Amino acid sequence: MMINCNGTLLDLSTPKVMGIINVTPDSFVASSRVMSKDAIKNQIDKMLTEGADILDFGAMSSRPGAIEISIEEEVRRLIPVMEILEEMNIDCIVSLDLYRSEVLSRIYSDKIGMINDITAGNRDPQLPKLLASHQMAYCIMHMQGTPENMQNAPRYDEVVMDIMKFFIKKLEILDQLHIEDIIIDPGFGFGKSLNHNYEILRKLSSFQILERPILAGLSRKSMIHKLLSIDPKDALNGSTALHMVALQQGASILRVHDVRAAREVIQLHSQLYS
Repeated sequence: MMINCNGTLLDLSTPKVMGIINVTPDSFVASSRVMSKDAIKNQIDKMLTEGADILDFGAMSSRPGAIEISIEEEVRRLIPVMEILEEMNIDCIVSLDLYRSEVLSRIYSDKIGMINDITAGNRDPQLPKLLASHQMAYCIMHMQGTPENMQNAPRYDEVVMDIMKFFIKKLEILDQLHIEDIIIDPGFGFGKSLNHNYEILRKLSSFQILERPILAGLSRKSMIHKLLSIDPKDALNGSTALHMVALQQGASILRVHDVRAAREVIQLHSQLYS
C-alpha cells in the first residue's frame, strides 16, 4: 500500500516507524521534549540515525488534562521546526501533530508530508478542507472528549464497534472531499480506560476491514506504566512487547519515542512472518 505524502510516496507494504518530537514543555514523556533549535536538530539526527521513516512534530501537549494553547503560541513553537527543516533537507516524511487549520496555514511548507490530527477534523472542520487542496497524507485519530476531560470516566457501548462506526462516518466525509491518503489511529489512551485500550489492541486487526493503514500509538502510554506500576521513563520494555502485538494485529505504523527499539521489533516481526 502506497500513501502520497505531498509528492513523496510512503510504501507501507512493510511497517514503518514514526518518531515523536515534542516542541513542548509539558508532554508526558520528558525525554521527548525539545525546545531549542539545537535540541531539535540533535533529536532529528538521532531518530534518523536509528531508522525513523516519519518524524512527527507536535507543539501542543495532548496528555490527559492538557489545556489547549493559543494559535499564536503553537505557531511560535513550530516556526523553528520549519526553519530547521528548510536548513537540513531531511530525507524522511515530515508529519505535524496539529488540528487547527490556521496553524497549518501560517506555517505551511511543501516539506510537510502528513498531518496527524487527534480530533479527526472534529475540532476544526476546515482542516480537512485545507488538506484537500494539497497532497498531504491525513492521519485521523479517535478520541472521546478532549485532552482536558477525555479520561473522566470514558464509556462505550462496545468500544471497538463504536470506534469502527466513527471511522466509517469520517471516511465518508473525507471521500466527499476527495482525500484518499488516509491513515487511521484508534487512539490508545485518548478517552479510553485501561480495559478499553487492551480490548482495542486485542481486536486491532478488525480495523483492516476499512482498507486503510493502521497507526498504533502505544509508546510509554498509561496502559503500560499504570498497569505495571512504573514511571513512563521505565516503560520501554512494555512498549516493545505491545508493539509486537500491534504488528501481529496488522499495524502499519508504530508511533514511538524510542526509534531504535521499534525498528528492531519490526525486524524481528518481519523475520517471523516473512
